[in-house]
Amino acid sequence: MSQSIETILGHEFHRPELLREALTHRSAVQGRGRTRDSNERLEFIGDRVLGLLMAEWLAERFPREQEGDLGRRLAHLVSQPVLAQVAEDIGLGTALSVAPGEARAGVKRRATVLADGLEAALGALYLDGGLDRARAFVRRAWEPVMGAQVDPPKDAKTRVQEWAQKFTRDLPLYRVTGRSGPPHAPEFTITVSVGGLSGTGTAGSKRQAEQLAAADLLKEIGG
Repeated sequence: MSQSIETILGHEFHRPELLREALTHRSAVQGRGRTRDSNERLEFIGDRVLGLLMAEWLAERFPREQEGDLGRRLAHLVSQPVLAQVAEDIGLGTALSVAPGEARAGVKRRATVLADGLEAALGALYLDGGLDRARAFVRRAWEPVMGAQVDPPKDAKTRVQEWAQKFTRDLPLYRVTGRSGPPHAPEFTITVSVGGLSGTGTAGSKRQAEQLAAADLLKEIGG
């Protein structure tokens, strides 16, 4: 397992325990009193490393753009749907360690789990190999997404708002319709409704869940 993931990450780990931790979903250690062995701490680190490396890359790639446009590009590149797609493209999901019941339920294919696993793997890569190795991996793995960006993207909520203003007299309504998970790692389900249509999204923060709900609604309106 580790050898193929090391090949994907482009780094042979000096501390393989970091990679094992990065690939361990919290469900695999629940009930064992070893929550520190799950990938949540490395995910926290990887999230910050990814933001830094993306900001650096965007500033190099679009030297004439201002902060607002760069910010929209950054938000898209580090969004959960993009992270999940990158993780799926590189085959990270097959290497994740989850509880048997969760595996049967298909948790390895969930966007939240894939995105979190990718950030954790990046955190482990940074801690073991340094910023240069992390940078090389990010630029290789995200190049297809980065290369597809021509104009700065608008986030899903902005696009839904613009559609609603153009075609309806209503404002999008976002509601919390579900909450699950432990107190330290909750997941929120948000439903957005406007113009007789609706969309739903689930994520670890209300803000991200709203974006996913808006993206789901955009599928309905062909946006």
